[in-house]
Amino acid sequence: EVQLVESGGGLVQPGGFLRLSCAASGFHFADYDLGWIRQYAYKRLEVVSCVRKQNGGIAYADSVKGRFTASRDNAKSTGSLEMNNLESADTGVYYCATMTYFRLVSGTLWVDDVESWGQGTQVTVSS
Repeated sequence: EVQLVESGGGLVQPGGFLRLSCAASGFHFADYDLGWIRQYAYKRLEVVSCVRKQNGGIAYADSVKGRFTASRDNAKSTGSLEMNNLESADTGVYYCATMTYFRLVSGTLWVDDVESWGQGTQVTVSS
């Protein structure tokens, strides 16, 4: 069974830090790009970061660039998203997802053929 399981969400004050983790199972993790997608106000979706399948190339949306750091470990089939200097606008449900391709265009990330999604983890930034 293909599974992606996120963990690490929670409530944090503005300026705080959270680290999200994604554990994959049931498929060959290294065959797919890994992305972090958040759902925020009015159920809008935003791809905040993606990591290439093999060479580890990483891209960030302008909204999080310089504050978030994504990584992956193909040997362990895991990914992570470290979020620094969190803002109230970062509040949302964060999903890890696998896809066949992504591209960064004018500061916005676009993904193709999302294969799998996790169940999501809630991140709330509030004082």
